[in-house]
Amino acid sequence: MLRKVKTAAQQTQGIQTLLEAEKEAAKVVQEARQYRVQRLKDARADATKEIEKYKQEKDNEFKAFESTHAGSTSNLQSQVDSETNVKLETLKQAYENHKDDVVQKLLDRVVLVKPELHRNLRKAAQ
Repeated sequence: MLRKVKTAAQQTQGIQTLLEAEKEAAKVVQEARQYRVQRLKDARADATKEIEKYKQEKDNEFKAFESTHAGSTSNLQSQVDSETNVKLETLKQAYENHKDDVVQKLLDRVVLVKPELHRNLRKAAQ
């Protein structure tokens, strides 16, 4: 009977050791889960920071591109305006130079009429 008590005590002690080992293992698993969850949170935070940084860089690149091309657009507009003004001045000058000749040619055609038969009538008469 003493032996049975000893074995029962040993079994109880063995069971107790197993329970403690199980609790320790559960604790280790729980810590591992918490560590994994924390690593995921950190990775998400780092990824978000990286995305924001990349987004900011691309936004700055776009603004620089936009400012350089918007500036060239205004430069091109002023260049086109100056070319247009030069062409207008050329046309005005040509008008002033030739207006008297054109008016004289028109008056000559209207005032100095040469009576002639129409070409179709001439062909019929022949």
